[in-house]
Amino acid sequence: MAKNRNNSRTLERVQQLQETRRKIMELPPEKALDRILNDRQPAALVHSFPEQDFYLLVNEIGAEDSLPLLSLATNKQWEHIVDLETWQKDHIDTNSVTRWMNLLMEADSQRFIRWILNDHLEFMEWYLFKNLEIRIREHDQDPAEFGDEFFTLDDIYYLRFIDIPTESESEKLIDEQRRKFLAQIAQRLAATDHLIYQSVFLEAAHVIPAETEEDCYRWRNMRLAEKGFLPFDEAVGIYQPLKPGELEGKRKKFIPPASQQVSTLPVPVSPLRELKQDNYFTRALQKIEAANIVQLLQTEFAHLCNQVVVADSRIIGERDALQEVVKKTSGYISIGLEQLLKDQKDDAAKGAALITRYSLQDIFRVGFGAALELKWRAEKWLSKCWFAQADLRLTFWGEQWMGVVGGLLVKKPLYYDNYKTGVLYREFASADDIAESAAIFEQVVTVDNLLSVMNIQMDPPARYGFVTYKNLLLTLWARHDRRLKGDKLKPLTLGQFLPFFEKLLPEQTTAGSPAARKIPDEMKSAFLNWLADETGLKDYELTDRLSQTFVDLFSEIESEYGQVAPADIDPRFVHLFLLSSKK
Repeated sequence: MAKNRNNSRTLERVQQLQETRRKIMELPPEKALDRILNDRQPAALVHSFPEQDFYLLVNEIGAEDSLPLLSLATNKQWEHIVDLETWQKDHIDTNSVTRWMNLLMEADSQRFIRWILNDHLEFMEWYLFKNLEIRIREHDQDPAEFGDEFFTLDDIYYLRFIDIPTESESEKLIDEQRRKFLAQIAQRLAATDHLIYQSVFLEAAHVIPAETEEDCYRWRNMRLAEKGFLPFDEAVGIYQPLKPGELEGKRKKFIPPASQQVSTLPVPVSPLRELKQDNYFTRALQKIEAANIVQLLQTEFAHLCNQVVVADSRIIGERDALQEVVKKTSGYISIGLEQLLKDQKDDAAKGAALITRYSLQDIFRVGFGAALELKWRAEKWLSKCWFAQADLRLTFWGEQWMGVVGGLLVKKPLYYDNYKTGVLYREFASADDIAESAAIFEQVVTVDNLLSVMNIQMDPPARYGFVTYKNLLLTLWARHDRRLKGDKLKPLTLGQFLPFFEKLLPEQTTAGSPAARKIPDEMKSAFLNWLADETGLKDYELTDRLSQTFVDLFSEIESEYGQVAPADIDPRFVHLFLLSSKK
């Protein structure tokens, strides 16, 4: 009975700490710091933070302002910060090491020395080797032989700061901080235990840097892998596509029994806390009430976000950067669920069953696979299309189509948002995004096929000016209508263009006043008939394939020139036709 009561109290205390942490993470940074320090047991509260949440909190508050928190933090929390902040891919960043080691020593110098000696001695010896020249005086050697640049604490070990080139003021400040930190750590090691001090500097003088750095990197990767930060070559496996049918052969997720109590281990809440999108994944999450499953998904989603961070070579030090990763991860999980649910998309309960049954990583791969399949189609088309063979640039397809095709051709495909949500490109967030991009891409392919059978000679394309598929088609049509001979794509003079313009957009009046010009139906029919003759296709075949493209093209003509009088036409500002500035 006493054991059950103790377990109950422990679980209750863990839940209280979880709720307190959740509220703290929602506060502004300065208020979060005050709330922690004013708690009845600030050390217990800080220790309860998962390493990832603590790292994000420290970065939001500011590393220099977080010294009180760093002094209360656990060795594991220190270790996680150092693992993330002091490495640039597979190399140690000495400037970052200086900054963070100095902060940790300021936070608690005695514990810092113990932590270094017990857990990170090899790492520190590599740093000392890179920044200090270490010489040992022989018993009969004159200290004057070392020169004024060397200093000593025991008249045996003589140290000299290795010079690092500094040009800017910021670099000089960093170098000054480096020298100060090195002097302090030497003094504190000597004050702690002189024999240990001599042992550390003796080993530091004989470090094999490449081997030591590789060893430190291996241990760092092992620690981070436990939190989802896999090595890069493993993390990129998240982008290996998976078809919906292949998911059936995957091993089902292990779900702890409902009778088993919720784990008391700290679970990162930052990724799931930033999950604010309304999509199929978030709706499925809302359907799950079992605490054991919620905690499992919380941990799994945090690890998946961390894997995306590594695969994309991102640095997550601020909430905005974390929000981008969370939005991308949840978006592709949502797309994956749409692919799996098919005609049952609105059934959130079935979505909940899927994320409970299959790993979020596999569902993510299904979603990304849908975007990747569209990218592969675009690359395959580009290798044999008329547009590429004509040596034209992507600008040929106009702003909208160029944006969509360009987004599909980058290494990891992106959705062309055109600043609708404040950015030019963003990650695909739904199956509708993929369908919209696919529909535009199909229009591009259809127009390219149309141009490929029109026997157009463009050599070289630059001689015609800024060519797009719109002014290419319309100029060819205008020259045909005016029965002009010679080069089909030769720019029209103003004298040649104006009669066609008046025919294309005849003047109209409404109640005695000029009205916006509209393209007559007979001109639209003439355009289709001309295309049919040029391509050998029937007019109904053209409308079936390109009706929306033609509607958009005619609407753009009316919008651009519907209120422009023929006398006001200036070739410099006409982009839908190729016009010559010569009269």
